[in-house]
Amino acid sequence: MAWRGQLYRNLKELRILFSPNSPSSSSTRAFIENNYKDLKTKNPRLPILIREANGIEPQLWARYDMGVERGIRLEGLNEDQISKALEDLAKGGASIKC
Repeated sequence: MAWRGQLYRNLKELRILFSPNSPSSSSTRAFIENNYKDLKTKNPRLPILIREANGIEPQLWARYDMGVERGIRLEGLNEDQISKALEDLAKGGASIKC
């Protein structure tokens, strides 16, 4: 998982949105609990924003150069699938460089 230490190269910001008590956000909450520290340690200058809001569906947003953003809905995904979605967003940023 070397890509985890390279997030800062392609991303300008990472946002994770979820509901603090909704069952549809349970995997997202578990992903944050199990992965935030590692992601932040490997990418100390990358803003990783965690946003909780009641009734919101879980989402993962990546901001790239020139303000380009991409988002993925996380509802129904398990922790491994969320990790894969993050990897895809991180690798997708390499082609956005302007």
